[in-house]
Amino acid sequence: MLTQRLGQTGLSVSQLGFGCGSMGGLLVRGDYPTMRQVVARAIDLGTTYFDTAPLYGNGQSEVNLGAVLRELQADVVVGTKVRLTTEEMDDIEGAVFRSVDASLRRLGRDSIDLLQLHNRFGPDTVPERRTLDLPDLAIVAGTFQALQRQGKIRAWGLTGLGTTEAIQAAIASRAFQSIQVPYNLLNPSAGMAVPDGFPFQDYGQAIDRAGQQGMGVIAIRILAGGALAGTPERHPIAARTVDPIASSADYQADVARAQRFGFLMDEGIVENLVEAAIRFVISQPHVSTALLGISSGEQLEAAVRYVERGPLPADALARIGEMQTA
Repeated sequence: MLTQRLGQTGLSVSQLGFGCGSMGGLLVRGDYPTMRQVVARAIDLGTTYFDTAPLYGNGQSEVNLGAVLRELQADVVVGTKVRLTTEEMDDIEGAVFRSVDASLRRLGRDSIDLLQLHNRFGPDTVPERRTLDLPDLAIVAGTFQALQRQGKIRAWGLTGLGTTEAIQAAIASRAFQSIQVPYNLLNPSAGMAVPDGFPFQDYGQAIDRAGQQGMGVIAIRILAGGALAGTPERHPIAARTVDPIASSADYQADVARAQRFGFLMDEGIVENLVEAAIRFVISQPHVSTALLGISSGEQLEAAVRYVERGPLPADALARIGEMQTA
């Protein structure tokens, strides 16, 4: 599997990133021997980026990932996050330092490779919704830089969730080195132009804007929480329910919408909709890594196989684009 630079962070990440959150569930609800086996296999297959957060399983994901990586003595890139609560809005700097120290303890590491802000942001601070404004982001970025000087983190970024205008402003500020952005077949607006009247949030090609400024780009929700598998069935340890991000208000509506891409299977371009979804994302040249929540070894093996097939053919991408803009 190919590795690519994560912008100007100095980090190299695999095209497919290993999501350790509650969506896939393996590092939260799986049994330890299976976690160890699947993570070891992922590394054998070339996976170099593992993404976790304190929010995932109330810290359990960080604990499990740290234990597995120590046992494997693995040299990989680990990303985790900071999510400020309502009560912490009055002390952003202190809250960030405390969160990082707690993550380091759970991970059993001296340093975090990539630290990312996990809050939404917009034009105003809204503590009860844990939403930050742009001046708040400047405080966060300054604190992240202080943590880097202390040797506690290597690079820093943010999750691009919030109003499109605020996301664009955060990118333009050049205060962060990387950004996580929702990007998938249902809502490709972060990586391609969509018409007026597009039914979901228009991210205004945030991926292209970030990439052009040298930011690393991590694509998230590449399967729309699983809806792009085209079936409502879920793996036993995956999250039971899904709150869609930047797509339909209802998960079942996303599943139904995914069927529009069945022509890719009918014409033998892909095996299934999951392959279509993964290869669509890695077709975007500014995406450094596509993050996929993993539930099992079988899912991992299939996903790596799809990534190794490379981007979708140009004619297929053109037809997908016509469907998105129709």
